[in-house]
Amino acid sequence: MTGIGVEAGAQAARSRALAVLRIRSRALAVALLPAAVAVVLLVGDSTGHISGGHWGIARWVVTAVAAVVLLSAAGIALVVARSRPAVSPTVPIAENAAPDLYRMVRDLADRLDVPAPSAIALTPDCDSWLEDRTHRAHGPPPHSGDEIAAARWIRGLSSPRAHRAPTAPVLVIGSPFLWWMRVGELRAVLAPVVAGTGPSAHPDIAAARRFVRGLDAAVAVTSAPAHGALVRTVLAGVGWVARLLLRSCRGHAAEMERGVAAAAAERAQAVDYGLRIVAQEQVGLAYAGWDRLLTRVALPAWRMGRWPSRLDAGVVAALTELSRRDRLAEGFTSRLGERPACDLLEEPGLVDEAASLLAARLFHGGPVAPGPDWAPVGWQEYPEEVVDRKWRMDAARLQRVLDALGVHRSTPPAIPGADGPTLERVLEYLTVRAPGTKDEAPAPTVPDDDGVVASVRAAALVAGLSAAMAREEAAVGPAPGGGDTGQAPGPDPALWDEGVLPLFPLQPPRTGRELLVDHVTAMVCCAAMDTAGATPGLDWLDGPSLLVRGERTADLAPRVLTLVEEGDPAPLRAWLQSLGVRPEKPVRLV
Repeated sequence: MTGIGVEAGAQAARSRALAVLRIRSRALAVALLPAAVAVVLLVGDSTGHISGGHWGIARWVVTAVAAVVLLSAAGIALVVARSRPAVSPTVPIAENAAPDLYRMVRDLADRLDVPAPSAIALTPDCDSWLEDRTHRAHGPPPHSGDEIAAARWIRGLSSPRAHRAPTAPVLVIGSPFLWWMRVGELRAVLAPVVAGTGPSAHPDIAAARRFVRGLDAAVAVTSAPAHGALVRTVLAGVGWVARLLLRSCRGHAAEMERGVAAAAAERAQAVDYGLRIVAQEQVGLAYAGWDRLLTRVALPAWRMGRWPSRLDAGVVAALTELSRRDRLAEGFTSRLGERPACDLLEEPGLVDEAASLLAARLFHGGPVAPGPDWAPVGWQEYPEEVVDRKWRMDAARLQRVLDALGVHRSTPPAIPGADGPTLERVLEYLTVRAPGTKDEAPAPTVPDDDGVVASVRAAALVAGLSAAMAREEAAVGPAPGGGDTGQAPGPDPALWDEGVLPLFPLQPPRTGRELLVDHVTAMVCCAAMDTAGATPGLDWLDGPSLLVRGERTADLAPRVLTLVEEGDPAPLRAWLQSLGVRPEKPVRLV
């Protein structure tokens, strides 16, 4: 039954590929039709069968139209042929940098009776696919001697070499899979992906894919900004034709890919079927841990100009912590005693560093290579170099905004010299006083699009923080994705547009209220560290955390929200008193 399913899927894919090629043939026929009519008229005139009357005028008109159409068709074909199809940003892995991984993939291809992928690359995401890089602009991954050439290329230690483009597709593997999955699980997950190289080798499917990719690349070229009215006019015409052809074959191309996927899935049924069920559970778990690690742990560091250099290793720690907290995932830690798939790499640490830097570029738009304002950070240094620094920078920004608003303490400081950056100053400003008291605060208000805050004064603080953040971001400027750093660029720099980074932004910009909550929380944490002996910490699932006597505090956020949204400082003051935090004492800022 498996063979029947494979043949049915392959046959469906081939029939749809032929439908795409028929659309290409029809477009060619339409382009040649005026020329054919002109040839008939010219031959008829030379033989005397079509002459006299208005035939002479018709002959020259049709010949002129045929020439224009042929030139236009040649120009469109040239644009389609020379346009560079989009390629996913990846970290290429040379064979001598991961011989065991290449051997496993080739053994898998032999067992599936399909061609082996031409190369292997890693992507900083939880997905795997085959990617055609047969275009002349798509060279293979650089070869290396005793090193991971792709990773050293990112770090500026080597440069790519030109080689003949491969003919088989490249296997792209999600880097988190290599660190979290075991070797057998990775093999089971890759089986249906590798099985897709079989349909890719069919000439009709390959030709249809090249045609569709060429049209897609041509549309991208014509949509890019152009100089000069004439160039824009010409490209507009080319783009209209390319979009028309792309719409005509879109449905057939989608059905073709479904047929290819169905055939590959059926072919892979015979390989590690039982293990694949368990491996698919690990795919979902890896995705959850990876997403949480990026948004809660990596993003705060990226915003400060630091990038964690061992993200994939952090996935293992995050998922292990998730298994400890979640009873549904607690059984997954028992597999950690088996051989991890990252052992198939010769230098997993160097590959992890390359994938971590690429992840920062894709999800945040960081620079090409490390520099003074874009330095790597290890997990051991993360609490001190990221968490502590982030809190103190946010607290300093909050105090500067309060200074700009002319905010002063309403009561004399209990400690001489404590009229500086204190938490008490923030608490007094955000407190909504009871009616009839001195300095009564205005009624609660709702800033536009930012959610409820307690008072007009809190809204003014929100506006000040938002403006300060905007000024700082404008001073930094856009992420220098293509700047000259004196080092070699990242992987495949010619294959994707540096100007559109980040390709996959993790989170929308923070609202004003979220900024206020973050800054107040930072001020509280600074006061706790300076007056109560608390320390900065890293929680693998929640990101920066405050440790008090070695225990993570999990009840601070709701108390800060109560202060910001209701103007009630009582829950937060009770929390500070229970920990021995003295809000009236100055804190150290940066």
